[in-house]
Amino acid sequence: MRIIYAVSGEGSGHSSRAKEMATHLLGAGHEILFVSYDRGYAVLHTQFPCQRIDGLRIVSVDNRVSMLRTLGYNLRMLPAYYRSLQTLRRVFDDFQPEVVISDFEPICARLATARGLPLISLDNQHRMRFMEYDSPARLRRDRWVTERVIRAMVPKPDVALATTFFQGPVKNSHTFLFPPILRTEVGRLRPSIQGYHLVYVTGEYDTLLDTLREFGQQRFIVYGYNRNETCANLQFKEFSSAGFLEDVAGCESVIATAGFTLMSEAMYLQKPYLAFPMRGQFEQQLNAYCLEQLAYGLYGQRADRETVQTFFEKLPQFRAALSHYPDGYSNNPDAARNLQICGKLDDLLADDAALLRHFQHTRQSA
Repeated sequence: MRIIYAVSGEGSGHSSRAKEMATHLLGAGHEILFVSYDRGYAVLHTQFPCQRIDGLRIVSVDNRVSMLRTLGYNLRMLPAYYRSLQTLRRVFDDFQPEVVISDFEPICARLATARGLPLISLDNQHRMRFMEYDSPARLRRDRWVTERVIRAMVPKPDVALATTFFQGPVKNSHTFLFPPILRTEVGRLRPSIQGYHLVYVTGEYDTLLDTLREFGQQRFIVYGYNRNETCANLQFKEFSSAGFLEDVAGCESVIATAGFTLMSEAMYLQKPYLAFPMRGQFEQQLNAYCLEQLAYGLYGQRADRETVQTFFEKLPQFRAALSHYPDGYSNNPDAARNLQICGKLDDLLADDAALLRHFQHTRQSA
């Protein structure tokens, strides 16, 4: 089948997940055309056919979402977004897709709906839309806003394949939950403890670094500042995928923002995690909350000495909990991963996507 696979370019998790799924789909004989932007396009276009577009961005300052800067950036980009829409209309005309898969990319999802094409959402965001889950009362407003943003971003899909490291009842018959998708490179790693802590931030987070400098006996390898240098107990490294994963595999713990992919991979590698969710980003706050509920790490409310000290003191407890990480991930690292979600994709696309079209017809008739 001809499939347009549209991928959000915000962060690295969307494209990492899409690479694994595309490799499986291509192996099953399907034809894939990716659509993405920013980091997603940078990762995907070197290995797969990929159409570059412009897409939405979130702007942060010192680990806090800046609503004003985010709004300003995206308003300035409106003409570019319109040009991307026009480009994608021509792409759809030329490629003639039979199915659209969206990893939280809105334009292709809306074109699929407008043209009556079957639409699959495959991401971790839709667990917040179609799964029952607990969250702190103080985040009630952020939760309400986030769930409506998800609905606004992606029209109701015919089938939602949602990845999650915590489980809850689904709200409908067309949503299916799966363990986090594991990158092939991560599955090949062998974790060890090499005497340092891995720090990862997606934007400069000087408050955290100032605190870490107070722990002079601890060594920290820091990614996210795009430079190579050592300052006292902080070793800064420019990002490289292979080098970063090796450093995750060898660290004592991970101290980072609360992105879904890194948290999932740290759990697989049994690395305790101190999560500092980006303030104003509900999904990251939810990830950190669930991490703490699972006893795999700590939700960092403030990047202060007390928080980091508490985390270090609890490392043995977190490691003990992680030794029981579910789904057999840690017990059989050589086994083929992602079998559940790949099998569901195969079922949906078999026989000219008969099952997927059944879900589409059922949804449209409801």
